[in-house]
Amino acid sequence: MVVRKEVISQPPKLRVHDRIMQTARDLFYRRGIRAVGVDTIACEAGTNKMSFYRCFASKDALVAEYLRGQEHEAWKWWDETVAAHSGDARAQIESLFDAQRRKACAVESRGCALANAAVEIAEPSHPARAVVEGFKAELRRRFRELAHATGARDADALGDSLMLLWEGSYFTKLTFGGDHGPAENAAKAARALVGAHTA
Repeated sequence: MVVRKEVISQPPKLRVHDRIMQTARDLFYRRGIRAVGVDTIACEAGTNKMSFYRCFASKDALVAEYLRGQEHEAWKWWDETVAAHSGDARAQIESLFDAQRRKACAVESRGCALANAAVEIAEPSHPARAVVEGFKAELRRRFRELAHATGARDADALGDSLMLLWEGSYFTKLTFGGDHGPAENAAKAARALVGAHTA
């Protein structure tokens, strides 16, 4: 009798670069960028500093790449959220704030990774600073574009107000925690803002 051995396929092992990035992403978001050093990242990624510096020129370069990844994910999420209401700017705004409320109130949420980075990284020459500023400028442009599409009287003011509400609701998560802080009411406030500017 032939006994067949069952072959259990193992998932492919991540490359060192990807392990470092995945580890850094988790640590930066949970603990903060300044609080996490290269030694900690290398150790938790199961590698060493030599391998780290073969993959990244510096910690600053890693931070910039981490934030570019966060930016890419954010726009993917945004585009998927508004796609369901193509041609209806008011519904797109409402769906964005409804979805953001669910994200911001999630237990594991620590707010917007790029906004958190803006607080930690003040040096204009830091490579991550340009990523953060570019992302926030695009966020403002998109909110203003949606505001114009609603037919609002002062569309730029509405767009900026929506952005302030968006940013603020994420930051309150860091101080209130749980799911019953001010962020819970951001979607209602967005509807009121749009209504006031389009009535």
